[in-house]
Amino acid sequence: MGQSPSTLRSRSSKSAAAAAISPPEAPGSENPDAAVSDESTAGSDDYTSNLPDECLASIFHSLSSGDRKRSSLVCRRWLRVEGQSRHRLSLNSKSELADFLPRLFLRFDSVTKLSLKCDRRSISIADDALILISLSCRNLAGLKLRSCRELTDNGISLFSQNCSTLQKFSCGSCSFGPKGMNSFLQNCPLLEEFSVKRLRGSPDGAYAEPINPGKAAASLKVICLKDLYNGQCFAPLIIGASNLKRLKLFRCSGDWDKVLEMASIRVDGLMEVHLEKLQVSDLGLSSVSNFANLEILHLVKTPGCTNVGLASVAGKCRLLRKLRIDGWKTNRIGDDGIISIANHCANLQELVLIGVNPTCLSLDKLGANCPNLERLALCGSESVGDAEISCVAAKCVALKKLCIKSCPVSDNGMEAIARGCPNLVKIKVKKCRGVTNVGADWLKGRKGSLDLDLDMDSVEHEQLVDTSLDEQESRGGDFSSFNLRCRSRSFKTRIRSFSGTLRRWLSFGGGSRNNLGRN
Repeated sequence: MGQSPSTLRSRSSKSAAAAAISPPEAPGSENPDAAVSDESTAGSDDYTSNLPDECLASIFHSLSSGDRKRSSLVCRRWLRVEGQSRHRLSLNSKSELADFLPRLFLRFDSVTKLSLKCDRRSISIADDALILISLSCRNLAGLKLRSCRELTDNGISLFSQNCSTLQKFSCGSCSFGPKGMNSFLQNCPLLEEFSVKRLRGSPDGAYAEPINPGKAAASLKVICLKDLYNGQCFAPLIIGASNLKRLKLFRCSGDWDKVLEMASIRVDGLMEVHLEKLQVSDLGLSSVSNFANLEILHLVKTPGCTNVGLASVAGKCRLLRKLRIDGWKTNRIGDDGIISIANHCANLQELVLIGVNPTCLSLDKLGANCPNLERLALCGSESVGDAEISCVAAKCVALKKLCIKSCPVSDNGMEAIARGCPNLVKIKVKKCRGVTNVGADWLKGRKGSLDLDLDMDSVEHEQLVDTSLDEQESRGGDFSSFNLRCRSRSFKTRIRSFSGTLRRWLSFGGGSRNNLGRN
């Protein structure tokens, strides 16, 4: 009948906790920051009332985006502090967004990084909405535009005039052209990162207006161009960015040898170069070799590059730390180019070879001359077998991460890795049919703390096929249940298994077929 003191204490503690998280009060209240009404707060305390706004904002910064949204609904004060402390904002930039912009930026008045993304099938915001954003976010430092096709050169020009302190700009699938780009670069003297993908508002060929660095020439440090059929119009921008540090060119049409040659004369401190699916040859690589401070180089599917160009880079870029080569199985880069890298780039820490066929000759040089090599990936290499993996295991003592994919490696190679590579932390083996559970057991037994990622699906599935067939044959059971139990994640593996099952089934005697017919 009575209540114990412990029960009373537990109920009082629950009521106090509930008082701190309660619905906001009516709009007519005298205290707009109060979390609850006077009746519900009688006899309870709000433990955050004495916490300064700065401390509360610091707590919000440590929460995820979803938790921040939920926390802002606790009370009006939390709603206000959360809005004022939010510096990054991502909006769905459909045309309907324009009606909500005034109230939106009245709450989020401290935004410094803004992302505007629109669905490809929807109509995006227009120039008037972008200009309103620029008037509301004077301190904007970063802007990202995606599929905002209703924006024009005039809108981008007026936006850049109002947000002249912008430091990062990225746009993709937009319809403005070189005129807006030139105004943008002229009005933003602090711009450091500039990224453009699929710019649709620029005319094709020789009629494209050249894009110049403007007042951003001295501040630009990163230029990234992707999927541009008129990428050559950005040549003056690249050449004029005297303090450029990172240059990334992906799938841009035109001959880039001349652009790289002129950039090597004007730009001194370039440290990172990405070239993917470009028309570039050894002449372009010879120009890249003039960047003495180069540390990161990616050559992805550039069939015009050979061992000669790679050797010129190795001879002059002694600070190279990361090298990624996707040879596209053209066999134009091989042992000779890799040996040049090994002989001159002692600081090499990461090497990724895709569609390249190195042998023990070049891998031995890498292990002997690159003592800091910690990450190595060998993918799609027909020449990388057990002997090459054994060479890596014996020579690359500092190796911490190793990836082997689609190579003719067997359990013997896994055994060599288990005995070598004393500092190995993680290994990934994918699509290597010669590797079975035996090789995996070797690695687990010798290196218990190793982060092991082995693609054993195809091997285990083939073993399961044989075992299940033998069991079904001995029992004379239904083979349809076998197909349900033995599923593989790889479509090709399923096709191979099905064809093998069909062949085995056709080779059975009449008794098995009769059993199948009765079922």
